Amino acid sequence: MIDRLREGDLVALVAPSGWVPPARAVAAVDVLTGWGLRTRMGKHALGRHTYLSGTDEERLADFNDALRAPEVRGVLCLRGGYGAQRIVDGLDLRAARSDPKLVLGFSDVTALHLALWAGAGLPSVHGPTVTQLDRGAASLTATAARHALMSGEPVTVTAPAEEGTRGLNVPGRAEGLLLGGNLTLLATSAGTPHRPDLRGAILLLEDVHEEPYEIDRYLVQLLRAGWLDGVAGVAVGQFTDCGTRDVYQPSVVDVLSERLTPLGVPVLGGLPIGHGDQQVAVGLGVPAVLDATAGTLVVQPVGR
Repeated sequence: MIDRLREGDLVALVAPSGWVPPARAVAAVDVLTGWGLRTRMGKHALGRHTYLSGTDEERLADFNDALRAPEVRGVLCLRGGYGAQRIVDGLDLRAARSDPKLVLGFSDVTALHLALWAGAGLPSVHGPTVTQLDRGAASLTATAARHALMSGEPVTVTAPAEEGTRGLNVPGRAEGLLLGGNLTLLATSAGTPHRPDLRGAILLLEDVHEEPYEIDRYLVQLLRAGWLDGVAGVAVGQFTDCGTRDVYQPSVVDVLSERLTPLGVPVLGGLPIGHGDQQVAVGLGVPAVLDATAGTLVVQPVGR
């Protein structure tokens, strides 16, 4: 099992995807040092190559350097965007297996979570990219990330009534490993070597800036590919800015309900996980309990 982060630990800040505004990175480093962590910025983390933080070779080198460095105990991704799938096949999975360390990120980082789980059996943390910590040390995003990375205690996520997908609910209780992440990245990973075995698992889904018909397309892709066969339950997070003004399109909740309800398993929407104003960090590849009747998801810690 991976060790949780402790005060004094060194964490590597890497940018495997989009380019990073330096001012946001500086603000986030202040939060991390306030937790008692030491930080090391990746060599190319604040660079820029078109819409990426560096060339594929540079971004991959930074990530692998962090995986290989024995003094580094956590690998924290600075932002999402796009680009992780361009480097994912080059990850040093042997290093990830021989010296497991916490990896934090979400959205485009889902591709890395999938690869680390499929290739190295490495649990990771679905949570904010580091630049989102500029929301302040007292924000829910920051305090929840600190809890997931440093406390070694379970995370309990409650679905509040105001969350946009809260209307999605198929009552029941499910137990299993929590796996998944960004729906777009899951769908575009179909047909790659990084398919997770979701039989008996709880599937986490979230997304941003997608039309309802696009959400439908991604779910149909996963269903046709057999990814959802035998899933124990579905935890639905934030689908931010995924609405439509087209009167001929259904709502996102309608699409999710139409595709997920026939699975015949508990489904809970409205979890504050994803691209909302604030989000809760949770472990992936660790045991979880989804109680759609009570409106809660309880996730065991990644680090001991």
